[in-house]
Amino acid sequence: MKFHAAIMALATLAALSSISVTSYSFVPSTRNTFTATPMTSPRSSSMITMKDDSSPSFSLGSIFGKTSDSAPSFRGSVNLEPHPSERDHINPLNLLTPPSATRRAATVATEEGEALPVHSDVVSGVLPNGLSYVILPNRSPPGRFEAHLQVFSGSADELEPQQGIAHLTEHVAYMGSRKRERLFGTGSQTNAYTDFHHTVFYAACPTNTPRGNTPMLPMALDALVDVMEARVEPSRLEKERAAVLSEMTMVNTIEYRVECQILSTLHRENRLAKRFPIGKESLIRSWTQDDVKTWHRTHYRPDNVLLYIVGDLDPASAEKVIAEKFGKISAEKQASEIRIPELKAEASNLADAVMSGTVKSGLSWHYPPVRHDWCVSPGKLGELEGMEKPIDYDIHLQESYPLDEKVDFLSTEEVAPGKKIRPHIFRHELLQAFSLHLFAKRPVEPITDLPSFRRSLARRVALAALQIRLNVGGRSDDPAFTFVEFN
Repeated sequence: MKFHAAIMALATLAALSSISVTSYSFVPSTRNTFTATPMTSPRSSSMITMKDDSSPSFSLGSIFGKTSDSAPSFRGSVNLEPHPSERDHINPLNLLTPPSATRRAATVATEEGEALPVHSDVVSGVLPNGLSYVILPNRSPPGRFEAHLQVFSGSADELEPQQGIAHLTEHVAYMGSRKRERLFGTGSQTNAYTDFHHTVFYAACPTNTPRGNTPMLPMALDALVDVMEARVEPSRLEKERAAVLSEMTMVNTIEYRVECQILSTLHRENRLAKRFPIGKESLIRSWTQDDVKTWHRTHYRPDNVLLYIVGDLDPASAEKVIAEKFGKISAEKQASEIRIPELKAEASNLADAVMSGTVKSGLSWHYPPVRHDWCVSPGKLGELEGMEKPIDYDIHLQESYPLDEKVDFLSTEEVAPGKKIRPHIFRHELLQAFSLHLFAKRPVEPITDLPSFRRSLARRVALAALQIRLNVGGRSDDPAFTFVEFN
């Protein structure tokens, strides 16, 4: 719903040029099935990985591969890997560096400096079906809580005939939910949003109902469970299709078009340039129930989501409600309801490519499945490229496709070893002013200890002060520029 308002903020995340990190490291309590493993590189942070002996009661192989002799395979091969969420990847519980990077490193990060403090009140864990959760008790404001369900799939995960389906599915799963409507009139706020790398649903509620003093956490989680079990009814689909098409019309301003041009140029080398969340109108008008259900059942899996709850509540009681509400969801059941077989093979190919050299596999599950052309020295560039594996799949969408927008990019120029400029000019009759945008893509510098946190904080303060100073100068009668922004 709110992807337009956040699209420029997301550019920073997608480009990995900066990152917002708190001064706390959230790690699970000793009651769950995760272990904390120290990192072995200055690039790494404390790591939460699945125990080797964990054995969930379900298998994702029923969709994307075959993990046992008895499990069916829709790919027609027993040698292909399963869906990324079953593979060796970073768990959604606040991890930064994947296990492969840990094994490559030789020194522990905390040996370089004092470790970040652990937040003592955080409780986190994972259900037997793979659903991860984090609970932070917080009594400010009193008598309120928020529950967020984050699905680690967004528009960058869409296949060519699915452009816009992540956003439409968000509408069908939550905006049309009857259980969400039960929260109306209780002082609750609910909404959802879709962007490149994830889809998030949330409910901000009072701890108890205004009348009857009934706990509201079960009601809020009922609405979020309904997201995971969404019924794609014809009337519900048509209503939300109309809402999405109306939203597409409302956001189609000249400002939005400029933002899309900026992001398309910034991410010319990866999927983000061709996978805006709003999607393609012709596709949105054509999708059936099976199309939406196929996307939903493929990505809305208990092992591909993270539930986090913050507010004035008891963590032990909240854990019981989470287990009661979400424990019944099964990845096998989701797999059995996928209706379009031809999309399964293509989704499996994309899944293989995601794990073969993207930011999602190399840094964190919280990022889109893309790579970036960094503005770094040749030596550093070689180190980053060494993470990529050659694959026979156009995961970064560098080829031409029938639904691509017609954009005339200027030629890329190499001005120095490892430094290229790829200019682009956007003209439109509705533009009333000239603007110049200059970007330099740099990898995230992980915050792994207190010294790195202090460096990040000092850099932010310095850039904020410089931005204010330059913009004050822009108020003169004949300024060289009118606005400067640093990320």
